[in-house]
Amino acid sequence: MAKKKISAKEAKELILNFMFKAKQTFSKNKELANKFVQKARRLAMKTRSRMPSEIKRNFCKHCHSFLIPGQNLRVRTQKGKLVYYCLECKKHWRMPYHPLRLVPNKGQK
Repeated sequence: MAKKKISAKEAKELILNFMFKAKQTFSKNKELANKFVQKARRLAMKTRSRMPSEIKRNFCKHCHSFLIPGQNLRVRTQKGKLVYYCLECKKHWRMPYHPLRLVPNKGQK
């Protein structure tokens, strides 16, 4: 019996659901939250769909553990970049960060 193919829209909903479950279960069981992240990643790879950037920032790129700032993730700003530091595997990665600049309008006095 052949398995039913999952559309990209269905896959995205399932990925969001897995990440929501990971967020709910993190405080009670870290290993279960990490398994939900693993399932979401596998589904995204299987369907060849991109994960939204908000979801990508919720797990470590190296050890694939679910991250919560202040509990197992340290977030700092440094020279126009956000530095994410995973406290599980001790790895870090940087992302560009552009704070809003308040530039006065030239025409106004």
